[in-house]
Parts: sequence; C-alpha cells; structure tokens
Amino acid sequence: MTSTAREGAAPAVLDRITSVTLSSVTLPLPGGISDAKVLTGRQRPMTEVAFLFAEIRTEGGAEGIGFSYSKRAGGPAQFAHAREVAPDLIGEDPSDIGRLWTKLVWSGASVGRSGAATQALAAFDVALWDLKAKRAGLPLAKLLGAHRDSVRCYNTSGGFLHESIDQVMDNATRTLEAGVGGIKIKVGQPDWAEDLRRVAAVREHIGDTVPLMVDANQQWDRPTAMRVGRALEEFGLVWIEEPLDAYDAEGHAALARSLTTAVATGEMLTSVAEHYELIRHGAVDILQPDAPRIGGITQFLKLATLAEHRNLQIAPHFAMEIHVHLAAAYPNEPWVEHFDWLYPLFNERLETTGGRMHLSDRPGLGITLSEQARAWTVDRVEIDAPY
Repeated sequence: MTSTAREGAAPAVLDRITSVTLSSVTLPLPGGISDAKVLTGRQRPMTEVAFLFAEIRTEGGAEGIGFSYSKRAGGPAQFAHAREVAPDLIGEDPSDIGRLWTKLVWSGASVGRSGAATQALAAFDVALWDLKAKRAGLPLAKLLGAHRDSVRCYNTSGGFLHESIDQVMDNATRTLEAGVGGIKIKVGQPDWAEDLRRVAAVREHIGDTVPLMVDANQQWDRPTAMRVGRALEEFGLVWIEEPLDAYDAEGHAALARSLTTAVATGEMLTSVAEHYELIRHGAVDILQPDAPRIGGITQFLKLATLAEHRNLQIAPHFAMEIHVHLAAAYPNEPWVEHFDWLYPLFNERLETTGGRMHLSDRPGLGITLSEQARAWTVDRVEIDAPY
C-alpha cells in the first residue's frame, strides 16, 4: 500500500467512549402482582421491578441509552456486575458492538455467560445499538432493516391472577379499545378447573375473533400440561405459554407434537445456547426471547437467525420499547407483548392502533428517561475516561 493510500484511508477508530453512567432504578408496581407461581407458593407477589440503565457517551458527542431489569431478586447483582466491567468500555470505539460484547463477557468470564452477568451486559449492548442508530439518524428497526412499520401486539398486564375474573374482563375491554390486538391471561392455578372457567369467561367476553393466549408460568407437570392443553383446544388460543419448566425441552417437544394449539416458551432463558436447546428438540412453535435477559440486541439477532432458519414465529417477552424494533426486523410476522408498567420510566409512548404497535420515527430506541425514573434511582455511578 502506498503512503498516499494510507493517508487517505478512514481511521481505525471513528469515535471513543468517554463515559458510562449506570443507574439502578426501582419501579414500584400498583399493588402485589400475582401469577401462578404465587398461588403455588413458589414466589411472593411482585411489588416492584429493578431496572439497570446504562448511558454511554462518546468524545464525538454521541449518546446511547439501554436497560436491563430484574423482577424480584437480582437487581443489585446486575448493577454490581455492570459497575465492575464498565471501565473496560472507556476508550473503545462504540461502533464495534460485537467485539465489545465479547470483551465484556471475558471481563467476567468466571461467573459465566448467562444469568445476571449477561443480563448486566445487556444494558451496555442495548445502549450501544441505540447510539449507533442515533448516529445514523434512524430508528433502530430501520438500521437493522425493517420488514414492517408495525407489529401485532397483545396485552399481558391486565390478565394476572390477583384480579377477579370480572376485573380481567374489564381490563380486556379497555385494552382492546386502546388499540391493542390480543389478550393474554394467566393460568396454572392449583385447581386447573378454575383456569378453564377463567379462559371460558374471557373468550365469551371478547368474542371468537380476538386473539387469546394463556400463560401457565411453568406450573404444570407433564401429565397436567397434556390434559389441560387438550381441554383448552376448544377456545381457539393463539398459544399456550410456559406449560412446563422452562428447561424441559423434551416435555415441551412432546406437547408441541400432541397439541393443535401452538406451544410458546423461552422468556426465562438467559442465553442463546439455552434457547437453541428448545429449537434443537423441536420444543417450541413460538419462541419468546427477552433481549435484556439473553445479553442484549447482539445476542437477540443471533437467536433470531436460528429461529428464522427453523421458520419459527417469535413473540419477544416484556420490554416492548426494545422489542418493537427487533420484531419489526424479523422476517416472519411476530407478536410483541404490551406492558403498561414501564410507562412512568420514559417520556415517550408507543402508539397502538388497529391491533398493532407502531414504530416511531425517532432515532434509536426513541426513548428518554423521565424525571420520575430519575427520582426512583436508588444507586448511580459514573465511569469516566482517566484524562
């Protein structure tokens, strides 16, 4: 190469990370939230969600925001791990997202490549993707390559078991009037006959044409899942979610082969490798990955390629502010879960009309932290360049 060519070449480093701000934010929930795990005695009602926010800034003036979260235990662990590895981002080019994810994994290699460790990394990874899309002046979905400008959406936050069936039906009415397309309710109670009564009531209330899903939150054993799954066939469900333990790939595979209703699962898994076991066993019709739980957008995109190869549908779990972009970029028509719990954290709202959630034209994820989120911050640290 001539010296002239070298002088005219683009620099190897286009920008550098100068600071990372981490915030631990506790979001209070309106009363104790209960699903089947509470009714079977395995968990206490949920009263709050712990969020880990990462704000990344560069010497070129670019900024990105990302988040991860933990329901019940784990929030302080995520924050602590993120604080330990964050200095390894200082001075790095934020464009090198895949390399930085690997670097951070190796920074904490002794605690593994799943669970709280990679959930902590997710906040950085999402922030880096947000930053890259903002620098391009594009919504994240457009940066990734969108297949659609809106995605089918369904609501979960109105279907929990701590509320009476009358309240759940009222919630469903308001949800549909707000433009959300489908309704998911919780099942998996110790008396599964009561589950059937709730499903029957909701189906009659919303009619036969509204998409309806149920979620057992891993509370059935194999024989019960088969019996209840067959009894639920008459209600024309879109899917039965988490009928078995999240790691029971063989059990889910047997259900998927036996039931007409689609089997959905994956939200509790914390790595691409764990999801691959479901795919390899033919254990799932609809995969439900959660980008913050599996390590961020970089890992989600790897998993999406595997899912597409098997022609699977996806319905990402929670965190709709992230997942609307990832679902819009998935080739097969997906679903996105609508949760209104996170509304107080952000200044912006996603639009839902006609049963679909719409992408905004805001660059990046299109979200900014609210003053309320700042007020709910319980711990905060800023890591700066040493110069």
